[in-house]
Formats: sequence, structure tokens, C-alpha cells
Amino acid sequence: MSNKGLYAVIVLLATAVVVLVVGNKGHAEAPPTLRQGPPAQSHARREKLRNFDAQIVANANELLGEGRTTFRFDTFGDEAFWGGQLQLHQAIKGANLGGVGPGISPTTALSLGLKVDLDALPQPLVNRLKQGRVNLDDPATTVALLKLNAVVGVQGFFQGDDLNSIGITCAFCHSTVDNSLTFGVGHRLDGWANRDLDVGKIIAAAPNLSPFANLLGVSQDTVRAVVSSWGPGKFDAELLLDGKAFNPQQVTDGVVTGTNVPGATLIPNAYGLAGFNQHTWTGAWGTVSYWNAFVAALEMRGIGRFFDPRLNNAAKFPIAAANGFADLPHIPPDEDRITKKLPELHFYQLAIPAPAPEPGVDFDVAAAERGDELFSGKAKCNDCHVEPLWTEPGWNLHTPAEIGIDSFQADRAPDGVYKTMNLAGVFVRENGLFMNPANKGRYYHDGRFKTLLDVVNHYNTRFSLGLTAQEKNDLVEYLKSLPSEEEDR
Repeated sequence: MSNKGLYAVIVLLATAVVVLVVGNKGHAEAPPTLRQGPPAQSHARREKLRNFDAQIVANANELLGEGRTTFRFDTFGDEAFWGGQLQLHQAIKGANLGGVGPGISPTTALSLGLKVDLDALPQPLVNRLKQGRVNLDDPATTVALLKLNAVVGVQGFFQGDDLNSIGITCAFCHSTVDNSLTFGVGHRLDGWANRDLDVGKIIAAAPNLSPFANLLGVSQDTVRAVVSSWGPGKFDAELLLDGKAFNPQQVTDGVVTGTNVPGATLIPNAYGLAGFNQHTWTGAWGTVSYWNAFVAALEMRGIGRFFDPRLNNAAKFPIAAANGFADLPHIPPDEDRITKKLPELHFYQLAIPAPAPEPGVDFDVAAAERGDELFSGKAKCNDCHVEPLWTEPGWNLHTPAEIGIDSFQADRAPDGVYKTMNLAGVFVRENGLFMNPANKGRYYHDGRFKTLLDVVNHYNTRFSLGLTAQEKNDLVEYLKSLPSEEEDR
């Protein structure tokens, strides 16, 4: 066809289209971009949706506030266990106040790692504390602090001035203080694991340990011996699932480094969790919301629903299976003290940032700059601790063989793996910030590595990295710099 013929065809087609459109004017459907969906149900609905962004912000602020209150003060009804069954409040009061034993004075409480919220203390009391005019060896002072709601993570329940029960909150393990008044007394630091808290010895002080003894099928004295072996900053979340109290053989890089090591693991931080998939030391338990429900129902012994059919596995979880922990309990929604609190608690925890170190104080700047190159290069740390999450952005789990340690704790979890640690804020542990110097450091789930250098040496051996002494030191300083100001910007 000639060019002239082609041009004629195009003109004819264009004319036909125009005629068709004009001929059907008023009858054709509106172009897709002009179509409208179903009308809003009401003018009020339309106005409400126009301000949806503002609703999002308002919802976030509400969740943040409610979550903070839940984290700090909500017992989920667990006072029925800690006070009602274990009768721990009786041990706190002591015989002179109608309880049992010598009582727990502030001096004793502080030695057990309990912390006091300075902001909950009236100024006259603060002044008297500064002047040394408060008897810290009297259990009555502890009771008074509980009535002020000043003991971090412990809620006292009173009839008049009489302490008649206690409960614990998330803050019991996952908050500390900045020691701004004195050691153990200061402003709250939510999300910071209390590395001084001796949970086991606190439990051991309870007059009645039969609830634990009956579950485990042992004597109360045996329970006291087991929990007292945990040490500061540790807790065994699986004890009442499988009854395993001790790791028979701790192995690192093929070498036996300990025998009959307590099965307790370090209390983890609850900061820097945003974007972080698996949150427990061992894998596939679940995310933050799962673990909150698990701890609230099975560890704190609160009142609420919990479901995990994996706990019916009697071979792996004999105690949990025998006691029906996989499905607890079927109660009316208005009696559930846990479930409705999970969204706000989750939101607050994800909002807690990892603390930022101070250059030149918490780490050596020049050494950290050199360590930055090593982290992503020769040391291969970034293969698993991916910047800026400092863990895998996905399935952040590895087998014991991959990381070169024994499988005891991993075998107590559903799928036999360990998590990749989130490194943000690790300087807090390394430098022992706001904790007893004896409790600083301690890495991996059971604290088997005392320092970051020990961890670096482990991986240098495991993966044959060939790091020099200087490179190891530089890498440690870089780890202490996380999260760096550059990554925060």
C-alpha cells in the first residue's frame, strides 16, 4: 500500500471514531477515572474519614500511653499467684508486720537487684534519703515504698496500710534505673534488662513453693536450690515446660567449657525491637506479641487466654503437656486480663529505642572507624548482623552447629535454633552501665562469653577469620558504637 493510501485509511478511521463518540454523546459510560464507588454512608462518615491521618496519630499516642502504663504497672492479675499462692508478700513484711521470717528490708531488696523509681518518691522522702534519715534496714520501709508504687516492677496490694498481696509486671525484669540518687534508686529506664535482678533468690524467698514443686514433681527444697542457682540477671523460662534445670555439658568450639550449668538464660533487653523478627534467645517461639502472651500467662501467671499446640508435645515439653499449658483457659472475655492489653504493650515495646553510646566515652572513635570496615569486610559480621537492624531482616535464626556451640537451649525450643542477636546498644552490657560491675558483659543466651572480645575470639576461631589483635580491638570498639550517630541520621 502506498503512503497516500495508508494516510487515507487513517483519516477514515479517525473520522469514524469521532462520529461514533458524537453520536453516542450522553449515552457513553464515564471514563474509568471518573467512576465513583458507593457513596459514603453519611456526611459524618465522610468528615471522619477526611481526618483519618489525624486519627492514626491519635491512635498511636493512645497506644503509646496505654502501653507504657501496661508495661510498668499491669500485673495481668498475677497477684493471685505471687501473693495468693506463693505468699511472697508475707516474706516481704516479715514476722514483725504480720508476715513470716525476718522480712525484706530495702538494703536486702537492693542486694537482690530490685530498683526504686525516684520519680515515685515525694520530695520530703527524697530529702530524708539524701540526709541518711531513712532506715533502710527495716522491712516496714520496703512496705512503705510499695505503697508509693516505687519498687520497679512490683505492685503491692493493700488493705489500709497492710500489705496483703503482691504482683509483678513486665518492668520487673525489663526495666532498671539510672542510679541518679544512689545505686538502685533513680529514674526509670524502660526496656533495659535488669542485669542485677536475682529472680531466683526472690522466688526462693517465698514461703510456699508448692505450686512449683507440684508441677515439677520435686520437693520445695529442690525448687529453692534450682532457682537459687540462676544468679543475677537470669531466668529459666522453659523450666516449667520441660523440667530441665541444668545443661549437662556446655560446649564451645568443640571444647567442653562447663558441666551442669544452670539452664537459666540472661534476661533480654526490650529495646531496639522494631523491625526485629524473632525475639527470644531460641527460635520460632514467636514475635513480641507471642512472647508477651506466653510470659503473661505461663511465667507471670496472669489471667488470660493462651494457645500454642506445640506445647502438647509430651516428648519435648512433658510438664506443659501434662498440665494443659497449650490451651489456657477458656474464660469470658471480660475476665481476660491479658489479651486486650497485647496491642498496646506491643506498640510501646517497639517504640523503645536502643540507647545511643557517647563517642569518646563509651567507645574509642578512631578504633570504631577502623572496626566499621572490618565489620562489613574481613570479619564478615554484616553477613548476619545486617546494618542497620544488626540482625537478619527475616529469618534471624541459626543452628547450633552454624555458630559453634552446644544445642542444649536450642533443643528446648520448637525448632532447635538460636537467634541472631540485635547488637544495638550492646555497649550498655560491655561497659556495665547502671549495673553492678560483677554483672556486666556476659554474652550469648547463657552469658558464657564474659566480654565482646571473647565473642570476637569465638567467631575468629569458628570461621577462621585471621583477625589480628589490633583488628579484634577495633571491631570491639565498633560494636560498642552501635547504633552510631551516622546510622541514626
